[in-house]
Amino acid sequence: MGGSAGERRRDMGAELIKLVWLALLVKLLPRASAVDRAQFPPDFLFGTSTSAYQIEGAYLEGNRGLSNWDVFTHKQGTIEDGSNGDTADDHYHRYMEDIELMHSLGVNSYRFSIAWTRILPRGRFGIVNPDGIAFYNALIDALLQRGIEPFVTISHYDIPQELETRYGGWLSPEIQEDFSYLAEVCFKMFGDRVKFWTTFNQPNLSIKFSYMDGWYPPRRCSQPFGNCAAGNSSTEPYIAGHNMILSHANAVSIYRNKYQGEQGGYIGIAMCTRWYEPFRNTTADIIAVERALSFSGGWFLDPIMHGDYPPEMRRILGPNLPEFTSKQKKKLQATKLDFIGLCHYTAVYVKDCIFSPCKADPMDGDARVVTSAVRDDGILIGEVGYAQASNSSMTVKDFTNDTPRVDYIRDYLTFLASAIRKGAEVRGYFVWSLLDDFEWTSGYTLRFGLYHVDFKTLKRTPKLSANWYRKFLKGSSPLRTKVHNGRVSPTARE
Repeated sequence: MGGSAGERRRDMGAELIKLVWLALLVKLLPRASAVDRAQFPPDFLFGTSTSAYQIEGAYLEGNRGLSNWDVFTHKQGTIEDGSNGDTADDHYHRYMEDIELMHSLGVNSYRFSIAWTRILPRGRFGIVNPDGIAFYNALIDALLQRGIEPFVTISHYDIPQELETRYGGWLSPEIQEDFSYLAEVCFKMFGDRVKFWTTFNQPNLSIKFSYMDGWYPPRRCSQPFGNCAAGNSSTEPYIAGHNMILSHANAVSIYRNKYQGEQGGYIGIAMCTRWYEPFRNTTADIIAVERALSFSGGWFLDPIMHGDYPPEMRRILGPNLPEFTSKQKKKLQATKLDFIGLCHYTAVYVKDCIFSPCKADPMDGDARVVTSAVRDDGILIGEVGYAQASNSSMTVKDFTNDTPRVDYIRDYLTFLASAIRKGAEVRGYFVWSLLDDFEWTSGYTLRFGLYHVDFKTLKRTPKLSANWYRKFLKGSSPLRTKVHNGRVSPTARE
């Protein structure tokens, strides 16, 4: 890494940083030429990613409270294979082993999330859990000892069930106070060592899945998007999103005013970012692309960056889209971002649904568009992975020989290096995910990990993709690193 850790952070904080948390479910790219570490800036961040509910397990240990996902996954019919995250990868007990896996890869950063219920089992209605604080302290310290920079997500889909039961979770403005409290506890307890904070992971995606399509807890929706016992897909996603945007602003304000000056860290948000191209070369479809972008990333980023929702959203949704007060707008404009994380899943074609009849699209139908992976001329952008489908008849070898994932990572990095050379301001690349894990409503039927996990024995086995990533990071002209005061700094190239 170039310069000291403090210098690196000051340089990164001087301008908006875009960090790509790679979800390995993205745009099909043509076969690329060879790529190596030397094609990226010396201080570029290469890491892996996970989230608390998907890997930690130990859901009843360490005085952890019940989350919305604990309750949801124990209801029949909610998860594809009937599984849950009670044990998952047992990272709670095996975090040292997993840190050694990261260290062996040669990554210099790791993105993970805090389990809200491990820190605050009952939200602000109970105590700060010392066992949860101790676990994350141990995890953070162990990462730093191995020269791995922790990137901490404060909220990655899971909230205390207590808050859902008491006041309806994200549908109530009360949750703004709860999230602010959680954020401040995290800054206070971990901010002396954690220098990169993400408030939310993909809120524009999780809100739609929870309150528009009814796939995620609390499973609220209405026709034509879904068939739930309760909910309103026309209003509730925007109420929940509004509370999440204001929660983000409150957390950033707390960090800016009370902790950032002393701790010297940065704070941002991670958004689901699909790219859109017009299905037809018509004015209607070209305008539809702009609407889709507004209803996707713009839904959250426009208020955060400019103080209000995109005009396209206001025109279409009218009174269903909440209003910000003048005081809230001032807070939003005052808090801004130090970086934006881009969770880049896929690119799709967009067809207008205002002037053409369409079936409701579960991802983008609120923008009055429908999406497709294939255009009339047969050109494919579609989702090619890389998740590996999993079933009980498959062997470890079936999963570890993941040549398509190797091709994908190599190709993506090749085009990413090219984009950086052309001026794209990208500062990091985080592969999703370190381990095979609990993949939300898909349970254990999909595997994204660089390491295969046998969910009966919990044995970790490197896949070809892990070996490729290791060779890439340590291969031609690698940077050797040393640890100074728990931070990565460079020595000469080999």
